[in-house]
Amino acid sequence: MEILKLLRWQDFLDILLVALILYRVLLIIKGTKAAQMLIGLGVLFIALLFSEYLGLYTIDWIIQSLWAQIVLALIILFQPEIRKTLAQMGEARFFSTFTSAEELRSIEEIVKASVALANRKMGALIVIEKETNLNDFIEMGSQLDAKVSRELLLSIFHPTSPIHDGAVIIRGNRVIAAGCFLPLILSSDISKTLGTRHRAGIGLTEETDAVVIIISEETGSISTSFKSKLHKNMDMGTLRDFLTEHFMTPKEKKK
Repeated sequence: MEILKLLRWQDFLDILLVALILYRVLLIIKGTKAAQMLIGLGVLFIALLFSEYLGLYTIDWIIQSLWAQIVLALIILFQPEIRKTLAQMGEARFFSTFTSAEELRSIEEIVKASVALANRKMGALIVIEKETNLNDFIEMGSQLDAKVSRELLLSIFHPTSPIHDGAVIIRGNRVIAAGCFLPLILSSDISKTLGTRHRAGIGLTEETDAVVIIISEETGSISTSFKSKLHKNMDMGTLRDFLTEHFMTPKEKKK
């Protein structure tokens, strides 16, 4: 009880902020290779404690030498996660991307366009921006800033279109750019049967919180990617539910 009396309100705030930061970091690295690396560092730390306790001086010296370079190693190992965290902190918005009936109509247009593209086996990459700003990718494409519509998306991804290669990036109810090139995921864990479009879609969602719709030119199947997770063989209903879950507030879903 006496210890509690010595604590100031600033101390409670300090503890709360540290807990929130640690919680946020754990959410970001959950399910990634960074989590496995973090476990490895934990094992290394435990080995250090045991080596000191058991008097294993050589092992203790080796581990101590490694700890001297740990800060640099962490920056190198967690570079993707650090970049992703800083991007989300710097670009975060306070409101959902979709907030009105107009944006609800845009989701329906995206769903109809995706199904039409799949039926015609026209390959496509449709990126829907969330909180993380995608300006770096937008600048590499052709600027459009046009209202989202089924007809527009079909015309962009038509094989005769000069901007059918690359991705379309949608912000709110506007098609901001087309022909945008996305980073490819090079992980060996990804199936070798997946083509460039799927690797690009997964690659973007590995770095940002965007939602990507991938239409296969070979099979005409619809897939989605979010936070590096690929969801295959979606139909109109599941795609609509998926987008509604990610972009509509609970109040809007009930309407």
